[in-house]
Amino acid sequence: MDLERQAKYFAHLIESKDLQTLKQEVESMNGADVAELLESFDERDTLLIFRMMPKDLSIDVFAYMTPYQRRLLITSMTDEELQSILNDLYFDDMIDLLEEMPASFVNKVLAQTPLKERKLINEFLMYPEDSAGSIMTTEYVDLKPEWTVGQALEYIKQIGMTKETVYTCYVKNKYQKLLGFVSLRQLVTEDPKAKIEDIMVDDVISVETLDDQEEVADKFNKYGYLALPVVDQEHRLIGIITVDDIMDVMEEETTEDFHRMAAIEPSKKDYMEETVWSLAKNRLPWLLILMISATLTSGIINRYNWIIQDFIILTSFIPMLSDTGGNTGSQSSTVVIRALATGDIKISDIWKVVFKEGKVGLIAGTALGLVNFIRLYFLVKEGFLISLLVSLTILCVVELSKVMGAFLPIVVKKLGFDPALMASSFISTVIDSCALIIYFGLANLILY
Repeated sequence: MDLERQAKYFAHLIESKDLQTLKQEVESMNGADVAELLESFDERDTLLIFRMMPKDLSIDVFAYMTPYQRRLLITSMTDEELQSILNDLYFDDMIDLLEEMPASFVNKVLAQTPLKERKLINEFLMYPEDSAGSIMTTEYVDLKPEWTVGQALEYIKQIGMTKETVYTCYVKNKYQKLLGFVSLRQLVTEDPKAKIEDIMVDDVISVETLDDQEEVADKFNKYGYLALPVVDQEHRLIGIITVDDIMDVMEEETTEDFHRMAAIEPSKKDYMEETVWSLAKNRLPWLLILMISATLTSGIINRYNWIIQDFIILTSFIPMLSDTGGNTGSQSSTVVIRALATGDIKISDIWKVVFKEGKVGLIAGTALGLVNFIRLYFLVKEGFLISLLVSLTILCVVELSKVMGAFLPIVVKKLGFDPALMASSFISTVIDSCALIIYFGLANLILY
């Protein structure tokens, strides 16, 4: 049964007060599906369904909920219910929740938290928002190098259920220095008397607490690990980052790129949480910048009014030239921005990329120019010089657009900014002005 039909069925059960069947249905579902299903219900019904779940399922569902859902649910919960959930959440999920909540809520939670855990929470909340430290968890399995495999397996049996992952176990000495790691597969297939220090992998890929989350995501992509250890500047093991958390980061980074490519200031909130005013505030600055920069276009047209007065037909081709330039520039910038994000190209590859896109522009511009000349001269019966002028302009504009679409994002990345800033909206505005300068410059040469 799909989620839409399931939601209608649940609504029917609630309306008919068949709560026993509702409870059985909820218990048979996956936590992620329940969280998505609850988006269809109001605050009262969400709380009703949530209270029917077994504790393990409710913790799982709460971890999958959106920040907006969590806020609605928390406002309806008693302090005892909330504390019970917080106590059973994985540490990184609890930190994520506290980061989403207002200060008054955080203070209330900290007041009911044991001193040792309170200090740890405060320490995590102090990490910069986009750092590795802000998304790590302390719930990992750590082993001592002098232990035997048998001792390690016995230890994992005792504490494994409280840890986020047991598939990779980290080895550290008495000074908390990270020495290496051992996989669970290796532990269960080794001789129980073998020493951990003899079988561990000491070539450890790690990240530091202040590393940017994008760098962490790149390492996960590159090495394909399920978890990465997080160390401080003295290489002491502080925590780990699991693949499910880094997937959330990748989604956030991709969303940010999409927003910037559409000339929108990124927001950490879900769309449904945003007010009309905050949405407008995120969009207005770039719209103003693009509008003001677009006034260059009218300035260029005014400068060449003397050509337009003699050849009024030229104005009818301006939209086509602008659109063609913007479209071709957007193609190149989109491809290059994505390749930069995935690590497919590096800043040092700038001239290779520009040269390659230049050749693409030459081929595409020649083809578009030729087709346009045939259309104007033979089908529309436009004059030879006008047809030649428009076709040559298309060739030049396409070539320039391809080169700029490749060059500008890499330069912006080199300067330390997000290359997504050089996406379609900005590229189109810049190329519009360049296209008009080329157009009227060629008109001056060809028609006079």
